[in-house]
Amino acid sequence: MEAAANMDIFYPIQLLANIITSGWLNLAKDSYFGRVLNFFIYDTIKIGILLVLINYLMAITRYYFPTEKVRNLLTKRRWFGLDYLFAAFLGVITPFCSCSSIPLFIGFLSAGIPLGVTFAFLIASPLVNESSLIIFPALFGLKTTIIYNFLGIVVAVIGGVIIQKLHLEKYVNSALLKYKSRQDIEAENGGEEMKLLVLLKYWWADGMKITRNIFPYVILGVATGAAIHGFVPATLIENYLSIKSWWVVPVATLMGVPLYANSVSIIPVMEALIGKGIPLGTALAFMTATVTLSIPEALIIKKAMKWQLLAAFFGITTLGIMLIGYFFNWIT
Repeated sequence: MEAAANMDIFYPIQLLANIITSGWLNLAKDSYFGRVLNFFIYDTIKIGILLVLINYLMAITRYYFPTEKVRNLLTKRRWFGLDYLFAAFLGVITPFCSCSSIPLFIGFLSAGIPLGVTFAFLIASPLVNESSLIIFPALFGLKTTIIYNFLGIVVAVIGGVIIQKLHLEKYVNSALLKYKSRQDIEAENGGEEMKLLVLLKYWWADGMKITRNIFPYVILGVATGAAIHGFVPATLIENYLSIKSWWVVPVATLMGVPLYANSVSIIPVMEALIGKGIPLGTALAFMTATVTLSIPEALIIKKAMKWQLLAAFFGITTLGIMLIGYFFNWIT
């Protein structure tokens, strides 16, 4: 376990959060306030760093490879769905929870990546993750693991395609889509090519413009997530989800949406529920909704889009999760 922790690129941030909460403030590790503050420090720093780095890289990308070229490349050629599939696979290999995926999602939007393709990534990133690839086989068998991950990628791809077909670009925050071209920047510099040091400062200012715009919502979302992180009313869930009826899968999904937990922390709860007789598909629907959709995610991502697009994202993803649950209940 210690070796696995040290392989986590964000482990130093976790160590810092532990030092602040347990070492400096003497808060008990297992106390409610200790857990809340530890999570808040860890996630705020992690998402903040991701925002700064990704927005900086995207500023460089926009300068050398303008958004119009990216957009034309992905929209005027026939990719036969491979662009959505690639975005979904990128989501699979990025070790992010639903909130941590947002900086890269925003970076994709600002780089001119089509809206549906970016949503394929946003859906897949928390839905198909290291837990579903590594922990699932030991707990639920190889067959369940393969089917779940396959269906997760399918849901991400189809969800992205639907959002693209609905032409919801008008509901994206326009500030994320308006940037000066390289020609505009050089024109402001008297038509001369800018020196590297000047460019580095420009890219930093360009990237920080988005970061400053989004970060207050990150703090709000993380604070909400910290308050409810890992809170799973197991007895209430067990009482409702043990009922054998068609409406239980939608209830399981809707019960999971307001909660906020990563897959590693929710899998033991899911395993316990299955051990008490709750159908596999119902338990999967609850787990998947918990790790893929959340109130903190909605609070952060709301700054990047209007409620119509946010509602479409949550609605399409929720429906996909329900279908996964029904499918597993049907085959088991």
